[in-house]
Amino acid sequence: MDTKTLQTPIEYLKGVGPGRADLLKTELGIHRFQDLLQFFPFRYIDKSRFYKISELQDTSAEVQIIGKITNVRTLPMKRGKRLVADFEDETGSMELVWFRGHKWILENLKIDTPYVIFGKLNHFKGSFSMPHPEIDELDNSKIKSQIRLQPVYPSTEKLSKRGISNRVISTLIFGLLEQAKTFQETLPHNVLSDLKMLSKTEAMRHVHFPQSAELLSKAQFRLKFEEFYYIQLQLLRKNAVHKAKIKGFPFEQVGEYFNTFYKSVLPFELTNAQKRVLKEIRKDLGSNAQMNRLLQGDVGSGKTIVALMTMLMAIDNGFQACLMAPTEILATQHYEGLSELCEPIGVEVALLTGSTKKKDRTILHERLRNGDLHILIGTHALIEDTVQFKNLGLAVIDEQHRFGVAQRAKLWKKNSLPPHVLVMTATPIPRTLAMSLYGDLDVSVIDELPPGRKAIKTVHRYDSNRLKVFKFIKDEIDKGRQVYIVYPLIEESANFDYKDLMDGYASIEREFPKPKYQVSIVHGKMKPEDKAYEMERFVKGKTQIMVATTVIEVGVNVPNASLMIIESAERFGLSQLHQLRGRVGRGAEQSYCVLITGKKLSSDGKTRMETMTATNDGFQIAEVDLKLRGPGNLMGTQQSGILNLKIADLVKDNQILKTARSYAHHVIKVDLNFQMDEHKMINLTYRAMFKDQTIWNYIS
Repeated sequence: MDTKTLQTPIEYLKGVGPGRADLLKTELGIHRFQDLLQFFPFRYIDKSRFYKISELQDTSAEVQIIGKITNVRTLPMKRGKRLVADFEDETGSMELVWFRGHKWILENLKIDTPYVIFGKLNHFKGSFSMPHPEIDELDNSKIKSQIRLQPVYPSTEKLSKRGISNRVISTLIFGLLEQAKTFQETLPHNVLSDLKMLSKTEAMRHVHFPQSAELLSKAQFRLKFEEFYYIQLQLLRKNAVHKAKIKGFPFEQVGEYFNTFYKSVLPFELTNAQKRVLKEIRKDLGSNAQMNRLLQGDVGSGKTIVALMTMLMAIDNGFQACLMAPTEILATQHYEGLSELCEPIGVEVALLTGSTKKKDRTILHERLRNGDLHILIGTHALIEDTVQFKNLGLAVIDEQHRFGVAQRAKLWKKNSLPPHVLVMTATPIPRTLAMSLYGDLDVSVIDELPPGRKAIKTVHRYDSNRLKVFKFIKDEIDKGRQVYIVYPLIEESANFDYKDLMDGYASIEREFPKPKYQVSIVHGKMKPEDKAYEMERFVKGKTQIMVATTVIEVGVNVPNASLMIIESAERFGLSQLHQLRGRVGRGAEQSYCVLITGKKLSSDGKTRMETMTATNDGFQIAEVDLKLRGPGNLMGTQQSGILNLKIADLVKDNQILKTARSYAHHVIKVDLNFQMDEHKMINLTYRAMFKDQTIWNYIS
């Protein structure tokens, strides 16, 4: 079937018509022939086996039986009536039951005629029945040729009510496949032969109507590979085009600021991972293309030092740099940390947030324009039109998923050429997801913690152990340490959560009375200035306990805090638990995280607690999180557009993804625009596929 025919509106398919077409569009998103062919079964029923009634077991299995109907009767129920037929074979008898559609069934059922029935068994008081069975007259010639593995397609209640059953969908697809005959090949010859793949035509037939389990598996492999292959081609091509087209400022030298800082100011030895990442960044900055790099690293792995040293490279080459953080608290913290490190080498750093006073702003803008300011740190106040740099060469963006594309684009316009971009995240992204979401970015990973950092000890306790936990808190405070106690906050039930938090706060104040103990509280209903005041008291050590909702999740740095208590931990996702745990363990002392839950835990809840107590590795945790929640939920809805996969699954099929990416990589390396003869079908497929949709323009 050619590409043009595949675009035919679904109402023109035999057996559809306007009414059914509307339902298929609204309920399943099937608008064209192509959509129907790409509506893949989610499971298959094995119809190769026929059971005898005497072989049936006490189970709710789906079975197929050959027999005859000997009698039909209507029985009253509390509401309405049911139709019951006695069905028997040579080994025993059972009942077939219908609760609706009686008239049609009575008119069409034949007594003492051999039938094949199929359906789910019910077992009650020692006898079997089958409600609403699929029922066909026995035709021995058909039985031999019938498809053994029958497809089951996703459905909705509305479709079932309107008579668009699984059988209707599979009949429509069968008809369309008959009409199509063959499909244009979409993969290069070398891929098909290397991986011993089915052709596109065979794969389409066997994914819908497989002749055997082996052919089904081959068809699925072929189609999953193709789906990943074209996504990777687009992402890798976008990256290559970006490097070829979008010029960047070449930073040719590593000069005095960088070297002095490295030799005389750097407070510790860099880890091997930090050194490797700096080399990768330095190579980008000297390449004449705009750098577009994602820097991933667990909480506390030293991303900020890498960012600072990258900014010093910009300053050494006569450029300015900026660092954009998602919250004022975080921006202030970056500012305090970096100005202290920059002072000895004479690098000028300033802070710009929503609360910067007008008088200070005017001076700051002037210093920025004339080049006296080297580094500007701030919130999204940095992208306001009034902020003009003399020559911005590098933009560092912290926790990028909190900034929209439009906001980032504004930074690009601050100069004639777009600045180099370094995006940092402390939310580890599983490799498979990073390949699919950020495939157009170069990714660097800091995968080791600085020496001397002690791993945080994590334990899981039930509510009933609360008194022991309180005793542990007192012991830590007696050693001069500070403690976080975090409560969940889920928007839909904000009032309920607020009550939980206030009840918890009251019990903490009872257990830890003044004046011996001082307790801070921070939650979403407070005014920003009150929040800042309470945070400040805790940071300065005036309070020993901080009771909070998750507002402390990102970036607050209190080296003296050694204990994180998470209440109702089962209500948090894995990555959130990991982020919260990262608030402690920032000093030299041993730190602890205590997860408190109720006794009743779902199996996912148990997995989350077990994962947290077993490992501190953010990437391992992210992999488990991906398995539990799936890619769409992990990245938030606005970024899951790319993950609208038709047949492949990022979690289960990550091996196929890696294979597809390596084949795509080879093509992009040798033939960026698919001009070679052997890539003709890639060119055609690629253009057709992405004509009306682009994978999200994530970063650039």
